[in-house]
Amino acid sequence: MIDVRKRLQDELNAIERELRVDLPREILKAREHGDLSENAEFKAAKERQHFLEQRKAILQKRLASLSLVNLDKIPTDRAAYGSKVVLYDYETDKEIAYRLVSPEESDVAAGLISITSPIGRSLIGKQLGEVVEIRTPAGKKDFELRGLTTIHEIED
Repeated sequence: MIDVRKRLQDELNAIERELRVDLPREILKAREHGDLSENAEFKAAKERQHFLEQRKAILQKRLASLSLVNLDKIPTDRAAYGSKVVLYDYETDKEIAYRLVSPEESDVAAGLISITSPIGRSLIGKQLGEVVEIRTPAGKKDFELRGLTTIHEIED
């Protein structure tokens, strides 16, 4: 989670620098070209400024919510944020391993599943040995939770 906070903070710092230094310079340069009503550079800079302001607000909100995560409240015997899980797929007779992470950390190809995704939401609160019904846009599938390592047990 520390890596996520650092990555978000780094992005926020880059956005703030662009908003305070780079964009004002671009807008000033575009104004020098004259008529702003038909000035594509000015319009592009203003659109970029609007986008960055929105992204900045999202990042600030996400950083604030991440700072509220209390590891002491994350269960030690159930799947939750940071848990590594091993699921047994009855249909394919194979095991699949995932780690439950925040939306910013998610990378399905790397086995990092967001706790807000359909799979993640289905796994939250489940215990070892439980059958987990996962509903996705592709349909419903049943898995058995065969492996569970909580964030308290993981050494990264």
